[in-house]
Amino acid sequence: MLYFSTNGQSPKVGFEEAVLQGLAPDNGLYFPAAIPKLPSSFFESIEKLTPHEIAFQIAKQFVGNEIPEDKLQQIVSETLDFPIPLIEVEKDTYSLELFHGPTLAFKDVGARFMARTLRFFLEKDAKPATILVATSGDTGGAVASGFFGVEGINVVILYPSGKISTTQEKQLTTWGKNIFALEIDGTFDDCQKLVKEAFADSDLKNKYGLTSANSINIARLLPQSFYYFLAFRQLKNKSKGLTFSVPSGNLGNLTASLIAWKMGLPVHRFVVASNRNDVITKYILTGLFESKPSVLTVANAMDVGNPSNFVRVLEVFNQNFDLLKDKLVGHSYDDVEIKNCITAVYQKTEYVLDPHGACAYMALQKELKETEVGIFLETAHPAKFSETVNESIGHSIQIPESLNEIIKKEKVSIQCQPSLNDLKGVLSTILK
Repeated sequence: MLYFSTNGQSPKVGFEEAVLQGLAPDNGLYFPAAIPKLPSSFFESIEKLTPHEIAFQIAKQFVGNEIPEDKLQQIVSETLDFPIPLIEVEKDTYSLELFHGPTLAFKDVGARFMARTLRFFLEKDAKPATILVATSGDTGGAVASGFFGVEGINVVILYPSGKISTTQEKQLTTWGKNIFALEIDGTFDDCQKLVKEAFADSDLKNKYGLTSANSINIARLLPQSFYYFLAFRQLKNKSKGLTFSVPSGNLGNLTASLIAWKMGLPVHRFVVASNRNDVITKYILTGLFESKPSVLTVANAMDVGNPSNFVRVLEVFNQNFDLLKDKLVGHSYDDVEIKNCITAVYQKTEYVLDPHGACAYMALQKELKETEVGIFLETAHPAKFSETVNESIGHSIQIPESLNEIIKKEKVSIQCQPSLNDLKGVLSTILK
């Protein structure tokens, strides 16, 4: 399998180089030159396969022979060592709970797969590396968990000061050892821009062996397709058409869902759910993409004004807006609507939504037809947003013990201005 740059100015590369580079030399994102279609027999007998067998079959389509099969099976097994249940919230409406991993967020799947894949390549080539990653909330904790204590790999996490939940901040600032948290005076878009500028600086990239763990890295993105197949496996006997509702953010989840569809997963359509950062919603409506400064909301993981994976979404549809419009529909919600949704669903069903899942639930309910069964993504444990959730349901949600332990720890972060020179200065201090 070869990967090309979305900017079209760099040569195609294999899986290993795409993973190690993170971002292509022309600053584009790597994308598969072809998305393989799985045989119909795979879907006909999918309920007979274990989650590990399903994920292995998907992963090897993109990895090829660059990782031995036994090693790839081990990577997949260690990636999916927690459940991903499908919960019926009400008739024909299901929540795909992606928060049962170590950091209680969907990022655990991609981060764990990437950590083990990158570790294999680095150990094979005896290369040190620095993971440089921007986070709008959950990515940082998941990446820190995946790489904590790994010899030869440092992790530098950039996050926007005051714009993620207290719990999320503790999950990425309390590790120590090889994990460094940089508190950026700006937005997530500023953090993401800094990461891209660092990758564009060849001297800086070579000096520290920079690679990325955001969904801009293909090894973070591709395994996110696993859980769409796992959801279908649990609903295979439903005769109705399948619709997924996906929270927006940096659009990694959406891109992964579209890759699953292109591989043959029988999905009728996709609903894209956003908060007030609604650039993708407006694009689906108008065909015009206009990035804009992100605004702070209670669904902070979607506070992205210029989503990186938008270019990959376009690649899935061969830059054809009419094809995209036929498969995608989008809706956006403000903070009041999100909180009201959490309240209403809890009072009706006793199911507790997180703010991002609430957006996906509302968007799904607006679009779901009687001939369809719908799945919305519950991307993080609601306890990670306890202030919003507690206010909405009228009492305190139970905090998982793993979060309680983290909350007790002391935050350790490094202040950094949103400029490449400031980032260079910090890196020279911590990466000696």
